[in-house]
Amino acid sequence: MKVKALLILMFTLAGSLPLQAAESPIAIAIHGGAGTIEKSKMTPEREKAYRDKLQEALDKGYAVLDRGGSSLDAVVTAINVLENSPLFNAGKGAVYTYEGRHELDASIMDGKTREAGAVAGVTRIENPINLARMVMENSPFVMLAGEGAETFAQSQGVPLVDNKLFDSEQRFEQLQKAKEKLEKEQKRDKDYQAAVERLPTPYKMGTVGAVALDRQGNIAAGTSTGGMTAKRYGRIGDSPVIGAGTFADNDSCAVSATGHGEYFIRYNVAADICARVEYQGKSVAEAADEVINKVLLPVGGTGGVIVLDAEGNMALTFNTKGMYRASRSSSQPAKIAIFRESE
Repeated sequence: MKVKALLILMFTLAGSLPLQAAESPIAIAIHGGAGTIEKSKMTPEREKAYRDKLQEALDKGYAVLDRGGSSLDAVVTAINVLENSPLFNAGKGAVYTYEGRHELDASIMDGKTREAGAVAGVTRIENPINLARMVMENSPFVMLAGEGAETFAQSQGVPLVDNKLFDSEQRFEQLQKAKEKLEKEQKRDKDYQAAVERLPTPYKMGTVGAVALDRQGNIAAGTSTGGMTAKRYGRIGDSPVIGAGTFADNDSCAVSATGHGEYFIRYNVAADICARVEYQGKSVAEAADEVINKVLLPVGGTGGVIVLDAEGNMALTFNTKGMYRASRSSSQPAKIAIFRESE
């Protein structure tokens, strides 16, 4: 009888495993940058283009999770869609530096192991997020920059592309306007630092990112950007900086940030949010609100974050007029948004 009872128990447990796995939550959130994004200044056609591309990135990332793929794969898949679109400041939509070229940054982090990879200032990598993952998985380092990162890419079989691949008329016009503003400001007070600070917010922002939770309960985060319009001297923002623009830890949360990078670096935004979740017991929504609206905003830091924990709780928080964003989970339908909910 004891043997029979044991066998029944074993078959019962074995039969319940697929059901338990199927019920494990999955979730993904993406962003395409935050800033002065107003409905009144966007044509219906352009709004539709943004919404369609966000939907595509969300759907492809979620499909990876739905078929049992890893959170890392989902993050990279979603970001690749955004990197390959000229609508966003990453990959083919990257802004221009002051000298008229493109310098790209990206990072990724695995919440299960806290391993991370990043690339900064690369000019000939079509999808920087892919190379960041290779740095994480195939090198002993966390961050590689410039020509060294591109040499590593070649060692991994990644082809180098012409920097002109990232050219676009819209971004070039933005560069010309930014340079005109900078030169005018510098003539007035001969202070380059002050001139950069006085540039309108849209010139300082623009990033794409994703956070995801897979059926194994692991979270991941990734971020990719073309940086700041008219940036000089090899400037690097927060996107490739682990703890500033990207962070992931299964014990707290996954974060991808977008905004004025200097503030996100100085205030260690992504790691700060996760620390509040882990050590203060805050929800992801509470932690994100505290850092974005009560820490950053009073000192002039503008931008936003997408945040996700290992239970599938999400927050898409920003202190600007808008943020290109989308989310979906096994318990919540897909949601695409650009402006503040009140618009």
